[in-house]
Amino acid sequence: MKFVAFERAKQGTGASRRLRITGRTPGIVYGSTSEPALIELDHNALWHALKKEAFHASVLDMELNGKEQKVLLRDVQYHPYKQLVLHIDFQRVDENTKLHMKVPLHFTGDQESPAVKTDSCIINHVMSEIEVLCLPKDLPEFVSVDLSGLKKGSSLHISDLVLPKGVTAVTHGKGNGVVVSVVPVVTEEAPAAAAAAPAADAKKGKGKK
Repeated sequence: MKFVAFERAKQGTGASRRLRITGRTPGIVYGSTSEPALIELDHNALWHALKKEAFHASVLDMELNGKEQKVLLRDVQYHPYKQLVLHIDFQRVDENTKLHMKVPLHFTGDQESPAVKTDSCIINHVMSEIEVLCLPKDLPEFVSVDLSGLKKGSSLHISDLVLPKGVTAVTHGKGNGVVVSVVPVVTEEAPAAAAAAPAADAKKGKGKK
C-alpha cells in the first residue's frame, strides 16, 4: 500500500493539538541510519487506511517530499472515545535486514472438513495471527490456513502451517502452539440422562423398603 506524508515543522503538545484541528495527524518515522523525521498525514485518508488489514501487516510505500521509502506501521494512538487518531509511528525498512512482524491468519475450508460436515464439531480458532521473521520482500500480507482436512479430536499447530518461502514462525520459546482445535458439540441429552439416573436409583431404593 502507498500513502503520502508531509514534513512537520513543529513539535510539542500545543503544536500537535493545532495540527489535529486542521484535520492532520502528527507522526514520526524512525529507524535505519537516518535521523527520526517528524511527519503529518491527512487524518481522513489515514483513518480509512487503518481499517485495511494490509496497512497493519505489510511493508508500506510512504511518499515524503516526492521520494518513496519503505516503512512499517509500528504504533497508533487513538482518542479514548472520539474517532480520532492522535499520533502514529512508522519504522523505516532496510531491505537487507530481516524483520519481526505479526501476520494475520486467514482460515478457509472449515465447513468442508469432516469435523464440521460429518461430526458436527465446532472449530475453535485459538490464534488469529502469528509472528514471523523474514526479509521485507518476503513478508506476506497474511497466511492462509486450510481447515478442510480437520477431523474430530484433531488440532492444528504452528508447525502445520504452510509458510511462504523465506518466512519462518517465531514462537519465543513457547513451543509448537495450537492454532486451531476441534471441539465436540455437547448435546442437551447427556445432562438429562445423567439427571434421570439418580431418580431411577431413588425409586429402586423405595421399592426395597
